[in-house]
Amino acid sequence: MHLIETRDLCYSYVSHGRSALDHINFIAGRNQRIAVIGSNGAGKSTLFRHFNGIFRPTTGEILIRGEPITKKNIKEVRKFVGIVFQNPDDQIISPTVEQDVAFGPMNLGLDDETVHHRVEEALRLLAIEDLKDRVPHHLSGGEKKRVAIAGILAMEPEVLVLDEPTAGLDPKGVHDLVSCINELSRTYGLTVIFSTHDVGLVPEIADFVYVMNQGRFVQQGTVNEVFSDPDLLKSVRLDVPVIPRLFSDLRKGGVAVPMAFTYEEALLALKKAYHGAS
Repeated sequence: MHLIETRDLCYSYVSHGRSALDHINFIAGRNQRIAVIGSNGAGKSTLFRHFNGIFRPTTGEILIRGEPITKKNIKEVRKFVGIVFQNPDDQIISPTVEQDVAFGPMNLGLDDETVHHRVEEALRLLAIEDLKDRVPHHLSGGEKKRVAIAGILAMEPEVLVLDEPTAGLDPKGVHDLVSCINELSRTYGLTVIFSTHDVGLVPEIADFVYVMNQGRFVQQGTVNEVFSDPDLLKSVRLDVPVIPRLFSDLRKGGVAVPMAFTYEEALLALKKAYHGAS
């Protein structure tokens, strides 16, 4: 059974009648890292707002663990699927970081000891224990983003949805967040779904990729499959990440190296090529 599945999902904004999603078929399984990539306005955020019932399809279906979202199960769905929006200020509402992270589990009706444990664990996972007494709106963009993620993690979802999680972050913030996402998937078994138009991140933190353009999926597959089709990516105003582009050009130029998509793969390939030539 899939954790999330959409079947011919369509959505139109009533205010101007524009079709934002057009027959979207999406599947998320357990312990997956899934990237939805596309340029601004492709429909990524609109899709994500269907995953926990913020938006409802105009036509088509969305199933959570095989069941449609209803008024009766919406609370359970929002515990199961946690969404972190692109702008953390949309989610941070409490006077201190600790109180903000505690807000979700408190509203689940958990006892004080359980809430305290979840807050401590979420702060530890995001490496923001030192921020717990700070006023959230005085934090940097990267710190706010981690607070927003901690608040969702404290509710212990099985699916974590991140809308443009690295937008506005400096290089260290991006590196730290990528490490955190990989840790959540590897150690805690979370399914992580994230959107981005920064394709360079995708090989480092995704197992499967959906390419979105004008409300449709135009390609889907593994990282290797998607980034081996540069013409398609260019047609939807995306580029191939630097590392696979470099190794593709090397191979076309007659350099005998295996294809690489991540930094680790590139390093290993170059070491093998160097030692083989020496």
